[in-house]
Amino acid sequence: MAAHQRLSVHNVTFYGATLAELEHYWADLGVCRLSILDDQVLDPALPKLLQRNDYTVEAVCHVFARGRLTTAPQAARDALLAVIDAAAEVGTRVVYLLTGGRDTLSWAQAADRFATGIAPCVTHARQAGVALALENASALYADIHLAHTLRDAVVLAERSEVGVCIDLFHCWAEGDFDAMAQRALPRTELIQLSDYVLGDRALPGRAVPGDGAIPIQTFLAQALAGGYPHGFDLELIGPRIDREGGLEAARRACGTIGAMLDRLGA
Repeated sequence: MAAHQRLSVHNVTFYGATLAELEHYWADLGVCRLSILDDQVLDPALPKLLQRNDYTVEAVCHVFARGRLTTAPQAARDALLAVIDAAAEVGTRVVYLLTGGRDTLSWAQAADRFATGIAPCVTHARQAGVALALENASALYADIHLAHTLRDAVVLAERSEVGVCIDLFHCWAEGDFDAMAQRALPRTELIQLSDYVLGDRALPGRAVPGDGAIPIQTFLAQALAGGYPHGFDLELIGPRIDREGGLEAARRACGTIGAMLDRLGA
């Protein structure tokens, strides 16, 4: 059975799988949108895979500056420019970013460095027809990222003139979530979904949508009512997913979120 046409399953769900293995998983799930890693968009075998299948590349994930903003800025820009070009070649809609960690810099200094560092890439991406976006991620990833709340992600995205990738798992419990989601929505390029079971301390504690406490359908309804036109990416990692198996977890997630989207008229 085909997955809902607006769904993708992030390749970290099958981390370490080859493109050939991923092709089998995508066929099993019936997805038509792909969410892949930057090394995969740079793989010369990807265009051939896309040619023999009816897939579109929804999103590519890239860690800017190899995860450290104190590294050489030109090397960081060159790496992102290469990903943008490869993404454009296969018709990718959005490249979403982790900023790189601040290392010895203050948050403000690191934010300045990120915004300045990617400015030429922002221009290049616009010319190439590829959106750039910045995601929110837990402070557990402070070694490779700056934006640990949705507010931080939105502020930094506005400053850098890029879009936002909302990872619901990392922001659903924030006190100003509703207001920040409304602020983010006009520039939101991707929404990532998973669930959280209250009391789960095993990291990363993601669960299949519908198994936990996150009010996913309420958020989907708000996003759709606000005119969000893009895809929904299922990012499924952690001990619960490993125990069930990535493919089975992804299959259940596609069914659950697909049914929600159908009920909401998406």
